[in-house]
Amino acid sequence: MKMNLYPLQFESILKERIWGGTKFKTFLNKPITSEITGESWEISTVENDVSVISNGFFKGKLLTDLIDQFPEAVLGKKVHQQFDNQFPLLFKYLDAQLDLSVQVHPNDSLAKERHNSFGKTEMWYVMQADAEARLLIGFKENSSAKQYIESVASKTFVSLLDAKKVKKGDAFLLETGTVHAIGAGTLIAEIQQTSDITYRIYDFDRVDANGKKRELHVDLAVDAINYNEVDTERDYQKVHNTSNEIVNCRYFTTNFIPLDGSMDVHKNGDSFSVYMCVNGNFVLKYDSNVYQYTLGDTVLIPAQITSFELIGKASLLEIYIS
Repeated sequence: MKMNLYPLQFESILKERIWGGTKFKTFLNKPITSEITGESWEISTVENDVSVISNGFFKGKLLTDLIDQFPEAVLGKKVHQQFDNQFPLLFKYLDAQLDLSVQVHPNDSLAKERHNSFGKTEMWYVMQADAEARLLIGFKENSSAKQYIESVASKTFVSLLDAKKVKKGDAFLLETGTVHAIGAGTLIAEIQQTSDITYRIYDFDRVDANGKKRELHVDLAVDAINYNEVDTERDYQKVHNTSNEIVNCRYFTTNFIPLDGSMDVHKNGDSFSVYMCVNGNFVLKYDSNVYQYTLGDTVLIPAQITSFELIGKASLLEIYIS
């Protein structure tokens, strides 16, 4: 059965976090009701957090149900062959009013063995950063499991990590095994494999509203950590009305589009595409219809849609699977 699909938007899945804040409201105009909203899951098929379509004919339908009904039309020929009916990526915005925990994600084989899950390679794009905002990413110099265990016990582990001061537009690729923490004062767009597996190593000894510390996974992390120095920051061009590559890895490709005017887009049907609007406003013209988007919007373009036009003045992240 052939179905004329269209650009899809979803209800944001808003999550309170001990480190969350209010920037989703002040910067992204999202309808948060909590002062500690830390995550907005924009497109997800994680169990119990499956995105619900918010526009058009399929409004109210789960993304997983739409994929089951039209797998190749939504996912693309190549993606469907590789992942069957699974949607392989997860898209989020993160608001860190406080430091996140120091954590690490297992690779595919370890995650499969322990949790029957994908691993969690991810990337960050800094949408906004306060004056002294920083990220902790990887080790200052090569380390070891022995040094890790000793430093966690003595609460000196953070001193081993590389702190990077950040600004709007900075981008990082975090392969599995990279120890990391998002620092206070950052608003981030995150693209990652579909996985919610995180090993929390250190949480700054803080407690929740009930006086309880969050669970740590120090032992599980030992075999998951890459103890070598890593190069995570990505430099990229910013040519107007062009897809400028930021990341091209086995799990996803992310481009930066500084849109100023109009841009014709042509795809081959192998993969869905996602656009995250990280600045400004734009419209998408497809099949005689006009779809309007603004800062903080995320849109899924089904693979069936191979030609369309972007118009406006905006900064976009364009994501697909190569």
